Amino acid sequence: MDSINTRIAEELSALPSGRVQPQQVAAAVALLDEGATVPFIARYRKEVTGSLDDTQLRMLEERLRYLRELDERRTAILASIEEQGKLTPELAREIKLADTKTRLEDLYLPYKQKRRTKGQIALEAGLGELADALFNDPTLSPDSEAARFIDAEKGFADIKAVLEGAKYILMERFAEDATLLDRLRVFLKDNATLTARLVPGKEQEGAKFSDYFEHDEPLKSAPSHRALAIFRGRNEGVLSVALKVGEELPGTAHPCEIMIGERFGIANQGRAADKWLAEVVRWTWKVKLYTHLETDLLGELREGADLEAINVFARNLHDLLLAAPAGPRATLGLDPGLRTGVKVAVVDATGKLLETATVYPHAPKNQWDQTIAVLAALCAKHQVELIAIGNGTASRETDKLAGELIKKYPALKVTKVMVSEAGASVYSASELAAKEFPDLDVSLRGAVSIARRLQDPLAELVKIEPKSIGVGQYQHDVSQLQLARSLDAVVEDCVNAVGVDVNTASAALLARISGLNSTLAQNIVAHRDANGAFKTRDELKKVSRLGEKTFEQAAGFLRVMNGDNPLDASAVHPETYPLVQRIAADTGRDIRSLIGDSGFLKRLDPKKFTDEHFGLPTVTDILKELDKPGRDPRPEFKTAEFQDGIESLKDLKPGMVLEGVVTNVTNFGAFVDIGVHQDGLVHISALSEKFVKDPYEVVKAGDIVKVKVMEVDIPRNRVGLSMRMGDTPGEKVEGPRGGRPAAGQQRQERGAPRQENKAPSNNAMASLFANAKQLKKK
Repeated sequence: MDSINTRIAEELSALPSGRVQPQQVAAAVALLDEGATVPFIARYRKEVTGSLDDTQLRMLEERLRYLRELDERRTAILASIEEQGKLTPELAREIKLADTKTRLEDLYLPYKQKRRTKGQIALEAGLGELADALFNDPTLSPDSEAARFIDAEKGFADIKAVLEGAKYILMERFAEDATLLDRLRVFLKDNATLTARLVPGKEQEGAKFSDYFEHDEPLKSAPSHRALAIFRGRNEGVLSVALKVGEELPGTAHPCEIMIGERFGIANQGRAADKWLAEVVRWTWKVKLYTHLETDLLGELREGADLEAINVFARNLHDLLLAAPAGPRATLGLDPGLRTGVKVAVVDATGKLLETATVYPHAPKNQWDQTIAVLAALCAKHQVELIAIGNGTASRETDKLAGELIKKYPALKVTKVMVSEAGASVYSASELAAKEFPDLDVSLRGAVSIARRLQDPLAELVKIEPKSIGVGQYQHDVSQLQLARSLDAVVEDCVNAVGVDVNTASAALLARISGLNSTLAQNIVAHRDANGAFKTRDELKKVSRLGEKTFEQAAGFLRVMNGDNPLDASAVHPETYPLVQRIAADTGRDIRSLIGDSGFLKRLDPKKFTDEHFGLPTVTDILKELDKPGRDPRPEFKTAEFQDGIESLKDLKPGMVLEGVVTNVTNFGAFVDIGVHQDGLVHISALSEKFVKDPYEVVKAGDIVKVKVMEVDIPRNRVGLSMRMGDTPGEKVEGPRGGRPAAGQQRQERGAPRQENKAPSNNAMASLFANAKQLKKK
C-alpha cells in the first residue's frame, strides 16, 4: 500500500497543482476507505489531507482503483507461477516492479495457460533439443541436425516438418520475451503510422468517412477525436485500420525484425543455420508479434481516445450544470412544435407547476393571435417574469411569437430566454417524471422541465441521466462504465459545490448530496411531507436510516433556510459550530451579527482561532463562509440575443457577426448556437488571435460569444464560424496554428459529430498524467 501511495503522490506532483506528499495520499485513501466522499474530504478534511482539492482527489480515486486492480492481478500471477514451480527471484522482482497491466501481462505470457500450440506439440516430440542446438550454434547444418529427429509416429515424418516444429518452438519463445515486447512497443509508438483505407464497395454507404478513405498519420500524434472517428468507421465496416512502419521493400528486413535479431544475437554471418534463424525471426514478427502488438497499440490508442472524450464530456457537463440560474422567478416554459403545437407550462418561483396549455400558433393551424392572447393571460394571471423557450424544432418561430407578445403587452414586463432542451424528452418519459406528474401528459412534462432548467439548471438537469444531456464527443463510442462513473462524479461535485435547500430540493437532487442515496433522499422528502419543513440540520437525524456517519457526510451541503440556527443556512459544518461560537464570544459579537459583516470578518486573524481540533484551513474557510453564507459559485445570469430575421441556414450570409451560446467544447474547437437549429463550428484555429492549444482555455459551455459567419454549407448542414473578427470569408487566413486556415476555410473536423440544437452537444487519469509535466512547464 505504501508503494501505491508513493506512486500516486509522484503522479499528482507532476500536475500543475503542485507537490503532493505520500502522507497526504495515505490520509485521503484512509478517508475514502472509511466511506467518506470526495466533496466531503475536499471541503471539510483539509487539515487531514493537506488541502487536496476535489480535482486532485478525483484523480487519486481513479488511480487508486487502477493500482489496486494491478496489485490484485500481480498477486494472482505470482501465485500461478509459484504453483507451476517456475517462479525465480529475478522474475518475482520484475513482476513486483511492473507498473502497468500491459507490462504485467507481458511477463506472465510464457506461463499463462493456453491452448496447445504448434510449439508445444514440437516440444512434446523432443524437438526442443534441436531448436536449442541451432540457436546456440549456428554453424550446425539445419538439415543434418533435423534428420536425427524424424519420427513419423509423432507427426514429424521428414526434415521439413522437423525444422518447422523447431521454428515454432523458437518463435513462441521469442514472442513471449517481455523485454523484447517492451522495446517493440516503444519503437512502434514512436515510429508507426496509423493508416485507414476504404473497404471496397463501401463508398456510398460510408460517405461520411470520405476523409479517411486514404488516411495516414503518425500514431503518436493522432488526436482522440480523429482516432474515434476512424474506429467508428471500422466498426461500421467502412474502413480497414492498420499500423505500418516505413515502406517494406523487397529483400529488406523490417525494422522490427532487426530488433528481434539484435535481442537474440541472430545475424547473417554466412553460417549454416543463419538463413534458417533469419526465417525464424521473420516469422516471429509477421505471424506472432505484428498482429499482437498492432491489436495492443490500437487498443491503447482507443483507450486514450476514450479517456480524452470522457474528459471533454465531463468538462462540458460541469459547465452546463454550473450555468447561471435565473433564480426563483415565475416562469412560463414553451416546448416548441409545429403540427403538434407548442406545449406550455407555468411554474411558480419554487418550480411548482401551476398551469399547462397547448397552443397552435404555427402551420397548419396558424392560430397566432389566439396564442398570444392565451400566453398573455397566463403571464398576467401568474405574474410571470420569464419565458423559457426550448431550442428544438420551431424554436425560432416560437421565439418570434414570444417577442411579439412582449411588444404587444409591455406592461407584463417579461423577458424571453432560449433554453437548451437537451434531455427534456428523456426526462418526460422517465419514471421520475411519471412519479412527479402522474396525471400530466408526457408532452407537457417537457415544457415544465424547460421552465425549471431556466430557473435552476442544476436542480433540473440532475433528473436526467448525464449522458442523455448530449454535451459529449463520441459518447456512444466510449466505455459506458467509465463514462457513467466520470459523469456521476461531475454531477456529485457540482451539486455539493452549490449545496441544496433541504426543504425544497427534489429527491433527485438530494440523492446527489455527499453521503446520500436514492433511498435516503426519498426518506428525507417523506419526513418533510409528514412533519413539515426542517427547522434545523439536527432534525435530519430523525429521518429513517440517516445515521451519524451519513449526517457527518451530508450536513454541510444541506441548507436550512430561515431556520432556528443561522449557521444551518451556510456551508459551515455542524461539527465546527463550537468554533464559530468561540469566535463570536472572543469578539464580543452575536453570531447573527457576525454573518455578512465583511469588513469586521476580514480584519480577524484566522491564526488566533486555531487549536488542536481546528487548523488554519478550516478557520479560514469558516470566516469566508460567514462573510458570504451559502454563496453560490455559479456566475451571474445573462442571456444571448439572437438576431431577428436569422432563423435558418438560408438566412446566414458569410461576413455576418452574430451573438451565440457555446453549447459544446471539443478538442478541435467549439460549437455555437446562433439560433438557426444547427450549431456552427468555431475551429480551434479561429478561436483567438493567439495560439490555442486547448479550446477550453478560451471558451466553455454556456459562454455567450460573438462570432463571424465564414462559411455556410446548406447541403451538409454545416456552418463555419470565427471568433476572430478580422477574418475575411473566402480568403486564406494565416492563423495562429502555423498558417492553418481559419474557420471559413476549414471543413468541420473529420468525423466530428454534427451539433444540432435538438441535442446540443471530463477524471481521465491517463491523459492527464501523460501531459502533466508539459502542463507544469507552462
